[in-house]
Amino acid sequence: MKKILITEDSHAMRSFLAAAIEAMEGYAVVEANSGFDALRLLPREKVDLIITDINMPDINGLELISYVRNNPNYAAIPLFIISTESSEKDRERGLALGADEYLVKPFDPERLQELILEYIG
Repeated sequence: MKKILITEDSHAMRSFLAAAIEAMEGYAVVEANSGFDALRLLPREKVDLIITDINMPDINGLELISYVRNNPNYAAIPLFIISTESSEKDRERGLALGADEYLVKPFDPERLQELILEYIG
């Protein structure tokens, strides 16, 4: 069973993402409602992929990405940003910090599923 960490402050979006992922065979979801919550979960949960929003209270998604990419325990974990921030500058900044993919809300859940299969099978 592959485990995906969803870091998103919107309960509705977390539920939407979890439903899209759990519809796939062999995947489980761990949910964090903030970047701070995600940092608390990472040492306790072995995750295969991280999905994060950018705009969140406490620690935002960009800070979370920076932490993950600079920590040897987590640096190799694929990381996707899913955000309402749709400018090319936002996308470039997220990818430059180390995100592997950048999806803009609203997005097609089938595209998310394809990317998950591409990165972690």
